[in-house]
Amino acid sequence: MDVAAELRALTGSLSREEGVFGRVVEEAGGSVAELVRRVAAEAEEAWKHHAVEGAVGPDTPAEIADALVQIEAESAVELDDLVFPSSERRDRTHAHRAAERVVRLLGYEVAWYTNITDLSPLGRAWNPVTRHTFDGVVAGAGDQFTVVLLQVGED
Repeated sequence: MDVAAELRALTGSLSREEGVFGRVVEEAGGSVAELVRRVAAEAEEAWKHHAVEGAVGPDTPAEIADALVQIEAESAVELDDLVFPSSERRDRTHAHRAAERVVRLLGYEVAWYTNITDLSPLGRAWNPVTRHTFDGVVAGAGDQFTVVLLQVGED
């Protein structure tokens, strides 16, 4: 089994929704905050026509690192919709299964991070990692792979 290919396919299937961006990196020891910043920059460029003019957000990996909190693998699975948890914007069953599989492939012992500080199913509280009105990120960093999934949204 090619773990990298499967992780990319799963991340790609989750990134098919508008406003969702993902990346898999095959390197151990890389900075999660640096990878989140790269994905955030990609999201900001792709969604610049949605952004509020003059909006600001974190610009450096250090600022991103300040926004992230470490979570358990089980909580990472529950973040199958990062920005709109109570909406029907995506196939929740697929998203949950894909998130579970990503966690199994990386391993439950890896470090998981998010910018979401309230995991309530009805709403979210978060520390911004982009310039968009809403954003949510989950990232897992293991011995061989780092995976980032970021969702942005606007009113």
